[in-house]
Amino acid sequence: PRLPPRYGRRVTVVEREELPGGRAGRMDLAGYRIDTGPTVLTMPELADEAFAAVGTSLYERVELIPLHPAYRACFADGSSLDVHSDADAMAAEVERFAGAAEAAGYRRLRDWLQRLYRAQMRQFIDVNFDSPLGLLHTDLARLAALGGFGRLDARIGRFLSDERLRRVFSFQALYAGVPPARALAAYAVIAYMDTVAGVYFPRGGMHALPRAMAEAAAAAGADLRFGQPVTRLERSGERVTAVVTDAGRIPCDAVVLTPDLPVAYRLLGRRPRRVPGLRHSPSAVVLHAGTDRTWPRLAHHTISFGAAWRTTFDELTRGGSLMSDPSLLVTRPTATDPGLAPPGRHLHYVLAPCPNTDIGPGPTAWSDLGPRYRDTLLRELERRGLDGIEAAIEEECLVTPADWHARGHAAGTPFSAAHTFAQTGPFRPRNLVRGTENAVLAGCGTTPGVGVPTVLLSGKYVQWRRSTTTWANSAK
Repeated sequence: PRLPPRYGRRVTVVEREELPGGRAGRMDLAGYRIDTGPTVLTMPELADEAFAAVGTSLYERVELIPLHPAYRACFADGSSLDVHSDADAMAAEVERFAGAAEAAGYRRLRDWLQRLYRAQMRQFIDVNFDSPLGLLHTDLARLAALGGFGRLDARIGRFLSDERLRRVFSFQALYAGVPPARALAAYAVIAYMDTVAGVYFPRGGMHALPRAMAEAAAAAGADLRFGQPVTRLERSGERVTAVVTDAGRIPCDAVVLTPDLPVAYRLLGRRPRRVPGLRHSPSAVVLHAGTDRTWPRLAHHTISFGAAWRTTFDELTRGGSLMSDPSLLVTRPTATDPGLAPPGRHLHYVLAPCPNTDIGPGPTAWSDLGPRYRDTLLRELERRGLDGIEAAIEEECLVTPADWHARGHAAGTPFSAAHTFAQTGPFRPRNLVRGTENAVLAGCGTTPGVGVPTVLLSGKYVQWRRSTTTWANSAK
């Protein structure tokens, strides 16, 4: 049965693509069902809050499969480590990998991560700051006492001496667009989400989550309009009065904008004053490959670390060059859900971080650079043990910063503004834009930031003002 609108609002969702999900989209390629965005789902309880808002549950609509291991880390010296969210299983794995002293250090690190998460979640992450004054409460002192304002790699080093293990608990800083040597220790909370809270995979792929959200919204009375790019917003003074698409005009009392910030600001005809301009996270080259074989060394998520570490981050965030000794994420979703590929076939997703187009090769350079870099990555994977990978590819799709740029992502990166101190919490682009009184921003560019859990929280921050809300989820 169709549920009545939970809060009495009439909601219209306007989406550029033919499917829901935005960056968490879906591509069908000769029987391969490919997620085009995130591959890691953590903190599913935050998604469940969204479903609860319309009287249903995530767990009723999506089958979530816990991943064991959450990751497999492979190192240049030939060693490997399975990352488990269960404390005893992970301590045993660390002891096998690096000895009893490191296992004891892991347990102390895990305790610190849990305390760090508790200090941050309700007062710093799941909260919408209106000004820096919102930071001034007792949990700020608690976070400081936990070392949250120190440097991430130094703090992890207090618990673990093995350099390989330190990578496992600090590489997540790249999600936030900041090298571990410069990231605030507070961002170890991402490692908590990955290594303590657990990693999940929805049956049917990550796109199953936004698809289920769209179905729940429709059941609650939302009007979903796919394949309708937003071309402009009509205004009357400081109010948006209508959303205009190729298909027509949709009057509204309020509008929520979730495109990347440049697109949202262009539609609004307003942008905040910010000196200097935003710094953006590194981008990524992604190769989606459907193959006729796979490799036993690959888990669902495998991080293949190069020997280089600090120099890799310098190349990505300062030098603007491709990684000379790359660290790569290889995701094999068919390890968990074989139905994402034709019978007897396998799906692999190779992600190589790369500089964004502000500091690295510009969008036009990637027409030649992209295919060459694809060949380089496959040769490197062959060298690291995935023998015959290029010959095994039957279907493929290469995505480069040029593609992210064409979709309206600033600096050619899908990871938006970096989480430097000056772009975190109350200092991040606000979800209210001065000069427009009935528009709210959501998504990874505004508060609280990048990643599936935080993007879901950005939607929670939205304040509806009248009985009609129009969501503009994507635009030309």
